Amino acid sequence: MGQPMNRRRRGAIAVVLLAILAAGPSQAQLPALPGLPSGLPSTSRLPVDAGLPEFGALPRDIARAVDLRRLRLRDLIRGNRDVIDVDDKGAPVVRGELLLVAPEPASLARAAAAGFTILRETTVEGTGVRLVTLTLPRGLDARRAIKTLRRADPDGDYDFNHIYSPAGAVAATAMAPVLAPAAVASPRRVGLVDTGIDAGHRSFSGARVEQRGFAPGGVRAGAHGTAAASLLVGQAGAFRGAAPGAGLMVADVYGGGPTGGSAEAIARGLGWLAASDVPVINVSLVGPPNAILKAVVRDLSARGVLIVAAVGNDGPAAPPLYPASYAEVIAVTGVDGRDRVLLEAGRASHLDFAAPGADMAAAGPGDGFVTVRGTSFAAPIVAGQLAALRTGPGKADARAAVDALARQARDLGAPGPDRVYGRGLVGDGLRTSPRAVGAGPMTGR
Repeated sequence: MGQPMNRRRRGAIAVVLLAILAAGPSQAQLPALPGLPSGLPSTSRLPVDAGLPEFGALPRDIARAVDLRRLRLRDLIRGNRDVIDVDDKGAPVVRGELLLVAPEPASLARAAAAGFTILRETTVEGTGVRLVTLTLPRGLDARRAIKTLRRADPDGDYDFNHIYSPAGAVAATAMAPVLAPAAVASPRRVGLVDTGIDAGHRSFSGARVEQRGFAPGGVRAGAHGTAAASLLVGQAGAFRGAAPGAGLMVADVYGGGPTGGSAEAIARGLGWLAASDVPVINVSLVGPPNAILKAVVRDLSARGVLIVAAVGNDGPAAPPLYPASYAEVIAVTGVDGRDRVLLEAGRASHLDFAAPGADMAAAGPGDGFVTVRGTSFAAPIVAGQLAALRTGPGKADARAAVDALARQARDLGAPGPDRVYGRGLVGDGLRTSPRAVGAGPMTGR
């Protein structure tokens, strides 16, 4: 009797949460922000996977955290209108730029005739994907500009240079300088697309770390990247990541400016990791679908690279977020210490695995540990296990690693694969209790 009752109660709680997340501005008490472009409706669901502090399981606290993340993004847009615009759904984009994927001469000619100019033209490293970054004619915002291009050139693959949200709540303490620790050689390697990490943290003392920046400001250590990296390769005392001691390559796509996390930066970071023969890449950030990310994800998947991504923390009523929702990506949700899917977990267009995403510790500022919560922290546990299972390059080996991990999964929810837990729970033994390492709570981004 106890288990069915728990399910009924949980279903009722989920209904409450869905109602809160779907509420309009009056119910959610989101203040109007003057001066925002008219394309940012007050009820828009900005793409954010910021993770959550350890609030407990109260739906109203989770909903409040979602609202706070949304407000932070809206404040980012309002405070940086000189460099940030919005797309037609209110998601932040780099102002004054559009992207053209796989450009044909005819497309470039039509764009030039419409008053657009080429800012950058490149082939993304490690891929065969060509990309042109265009600047807009004077007086056009991003939304009108892309409509102009799509009318003039219906066959061209144009998109915004979307800005993706870094995943995870982080402690407010400043991070240590980026340092390269003494390394222990390991045949395994795993990649991370995130903020930079504090490579001098004690949990990385046995790992070989390499970092490169892809956004203005170069590599800058961030608490979220450090936490995610520790869950990938860290080890210190009672704490252990999924692939301790493995080589870690970090693509910092945020740097120090407000336009960090752009689709172009993420594509370049993914390409660098692929060119470095990294077989598994963890991406703990979310946003809308984007043409350049789609092209790069498909290219890397065809080469046998596994990309692992979190489904997001905007709740099950939120639209599917990317890159997790691309078919080629391993999509991951999170569960708490009682194997319950996180109430705030999003729903990607497909789901592969569940992993610990709450009631656990990760590396934090000051060489210590913090308590983390969010699907963002489940994804690196899956990525680290896949890295440990890979034995070689290529698509066949990638499929074999995923199948091997699926055989280790513990079925939860409805029998067999489902949209709540995917193929099942993996990595449950990798959850480090906050008490075991004296972890403090996360207090902000």
